[in-house]
Amino acid sequence: MGPARRFPWPLLLVWAAAAGTGSAQGVQTENVTVAEGGVAEITCRLHQYDGSIVVLQNPARQTLFFNGTRALKDERFQLEEFSPRRVRIRLSDARLDDEGGYFCQLYTEDTHHQIATLTVLVAPENPIVEGREQAVEGGEVELSCVVPRSRPPAVLRWYRDKKELRGVDSRQENGKVWSVASTVRFQVDRKDDGGIVTCEAQNAALPPGHSKQTQYVLDVQYSPSARIHASQAVVREGDTLVLTCAVTGNPRPGQIRWSRGNESLPERAEAVGETLTLPGLTSLDNGTYTCEAGNKHGQARALYVLVVYDPGAVVEAQTSVPYAIVGGILALLVFLIICVLVGMVWCSVRQKGSYLTHEASGLDEQGEAREAFLNGGDGHKRKEEFFI
Repeated sequence: MGPARRFPWPLLLVWAAAAGTGSAQGVQTENVTVAEGGVAEITCRLHQYDGSIVVLQNPARQTLFFNGTRALKDERFQLEEFSPRRVRIRLSDARLDDEGGYFCQLYTEDTHHQIATLTVLVAPENPIVEGREQAVEGGEVELSCVVPRSRPPAVLRWYRDKKELRGVDSRQENGKVWSVASTVRFQVDRKDDGGIVTCEAQNAALPPGHSKQTQYVLDVQYSPSARIHASQAVVREGDTLVLTCAVTGNPRPGQIRWSRGNESLPERAEAVGETLTLPGLTSLDNGTYTCEAGNKHGQARALYVLVVYDPGAVVEAQTSVPYAIVGGILALLVFLIICVLVGMVWCSVRQKGSYLTHEASGLDEQGEAREAFLNGGDGHKRKEEFFI
């Protein structure tokens, strides 16, 4: 319970006048509000006090103090001040049973009294947050938040990643206190596993700006996934290769199985949990290596293709590559030169020959071209032969 304090709520002031012979007397009290377990001060202010008897009583009308003298053996009540102007008592560890009207009586010829009403509030304790069922990827989760005791009824709020969620509230009165509950539902995915949902409770018994909070860590179950990481990118004969199977899943898979295609693992291989160690590699170790893992929500596998390189073969291949390229380029150039020469010869042969004009071709239709040329008269046009 927090430190004792008196709450500065608006106070209801009640005045009473006591009629005396030839003089006026009065008592003034103040209503007080305190949190359960806190400290309350109950004050009676006296006006024109003439030494008359002053009595303070609790709500059960038991006398606490008689003219400054303790009458009830309850050490939680202490007389802090008794003077002609004021009588003040201090109540420690206030309880709900202490709530009610405290009588401040002034005995004169006519007895007068005033009542100071004590109100006890109950601050909420840390909320109780529970999950109704196991959360599974792709489904919904339902959370409940309960504050068993509060007065006035606590106001409950839900937060997820600093974003407020809308809940469904209910309350029940149990005597002087209230039991308040709230439920919230939302969908979850594997990325929500380990996320935090907060239930916050507030009421007037807490200092301004303060609240009671309880955080709930989401436990979202999902099927596993696997991925293989190799200790090196390029492996050569004689190297030692370590393969690591990185597995995620909730619940976490308890066993990881290693295999190599349709063959058994090399005799030198050592499989321990997530790691597979292959020492003294040779080309006989080549193949596709697989790691498998599973939980109640599914199975996962990852593949790794191992190719062991022979350093000597790599050097030989790198040396032969430039000669092959140069040879290919020379062959291409020779081929192009031959094509150009063949084209030039073909064009020259194609352009040589005898061609007749249109007039000569007409004479061929009437007889010999030569006779037409020799016997032609003056009226005939000269026939010419052109060579192209």
